[in-house]
Amino acid sequence: MLAIAHSAVLVGIAAHPVRVEVQTTRGIPSFELVGLAEAAVKESRVRVKAALAGVGVDISEYRITVNLAPADLRKRGSAFDLAIAVATLAALNRIPHERLGEILFLGELSLNGEIHPLRGLVAHLFAARDRGVTRAVVPRASEHEATLVEGIDVAVASTLQDVLVALRDDVALPRASRHPADSTLISMGADLDDVRGQQVGRRALEVAAAGAHNLLFIGPPGAGKTMLARRLPGILPVLEPEEALEVLAIHSVAGMGKTAASEGRRPFRAPHHTASDIALVGGGELVRPGEISLAHHGVLFLDELSEFRRPTLEALRQPLEDGVVTVARAHACVTFPARPMLVGATNPCPCGRAGSDGVACSCQGDRIRAYRARISGPLVDRIDVHAALPAVDVMALQSVERGEPSADVRARVQRARTIQHARRHAGETSVLTNAQLPPREIEKICALDRESKKTLRASVEKYGFSARAYAKVLRVARTVADLDGATALRNAHVTEAISMRLFDREAA
Repeated sequence: MLAIAHSAVLVGIAAHPVRVEVQTTRGIPSFELVGLAEAAVKESRVRVKAALAGVGVDISEYRITVNLAPADLRKRGSAFDLAIAVATLAALNRIPHERLGEILFLGELSLNGEIHPLRGLVAHLFAARDRGVTRAVVPRASEHEATLVEGIDVAVASTLQDVLVALRDDVALPRASRHPADSTLISMGADLDDVRGQQVGRRALEVAAAGAHNLLFIGPPGAGKTMLARRLPGILPVLEPEEALEVLAIHSVAGMGKTAASEGRRPFRAPHHTASDIALVGGGELVRPGEISLAHHGVLFLDELSEFRRPTLEALRQPLEDGVVTVARAHACVTFPARPMLVGATNPCPCGRAGSDGVACSCQGDRIRAYRARISGPLVDRIDVHAALPAVDVMALQSVERGEPSADVRARVQRARTIQHARRHAGETSVLTNAQLPPREIEKICALDRESKKTLRASVEKYGFSARAYAKVLRVARTVADLDGATALRNAHVTEAISMRLFDREAA
């Protein structure tokens, strides 16, 4: 007898539907599994046999054939266990065929019939909802993830016995429900009021946050580069619902479990400078998202930027431009979203004192040029805002006056983002933030008056801005104007944007 259940397989963060067909006949006992299944999938027959025996179903008298369709799609992982077991039960008339319907079954079985959680549940449910699937059965251990996707009725089960009883007796499994947020998991983060002075850095941070611009801090050790960068999440708006789903889908595929993104907080990733190309952009034998994707819609902070390997940094160029990273392997081509705010921090020279007052730099000119050349011109060109931080006045640290708190800065950032969102909703732009403005929309959104055109033309001639740098100046100027609440760009906005593009010119 033939029975069919429904499951899915992940390719990157894209979930593809899989139809699990099980046919049972009496004859020489066997359990065959076909459909381009990899080792972990083929091993499911062992787990399914043991789990079925645990619920009192003996399959030793049957010839069982399992087909995972479509046959030309490579199947991997252990998410098919539950669907195979349910379809086998239906093929053996232990549960009515019609009750399987269009339900999505996801879960890994243990030998005693328990249903274990799996990677990528959010991505599975997100894609299933978009395909029109209305019901799913998932592991109870993944209940928190199951509540994050709205528009699909998700039931949870702890064991195969639970599923068998529910389908056989036509009783409802418990629905996934959200538990109260764990306040110990979600930290509000460090506050900007800890930062004394550094007005240039604070302003650069605010402008970058308001327009989702990439940011580069350069300054001597102890200037506050890392301190400022780690306070950036605290001034960013909370994730939009669809943004949160994208982030959670990536984190789920990476096996990260519950993260701050489930509460609307933007991710913050800070890999060490010894990280490999694959760690940053993704890859591996079983392709996993890299740091640039794990920071999607959040912040990717690269401290000691000049200490990263040159090829590793160059691998970021295409994702920063396109907002996605495509990992091509012999068996698969996987695309991950990758649109974080890149924040880099670097010293001006090997000793860190070039251009500083007080302590003399011990580096020769050639050493300084070689050190700065570790960050290629094309990569620097993709960073919208550059901020040169001076050394901190130690006496200022003794001041009892604290800096402006993150909440006040976040309110201004949110107002600027609201202006940008309004432009999109009005059909003036196709994107949510100024950093993403496509070239065809810049001329309309960033129109210049005569004085601003003259200022920008003089800067292009003086500093040799590339076409990309020219466009980024306009995008940053638009953000400065949004922070100012101005409808039209003025010369002051353009001048400030130009001042935030001068590091790479001075380093040349």
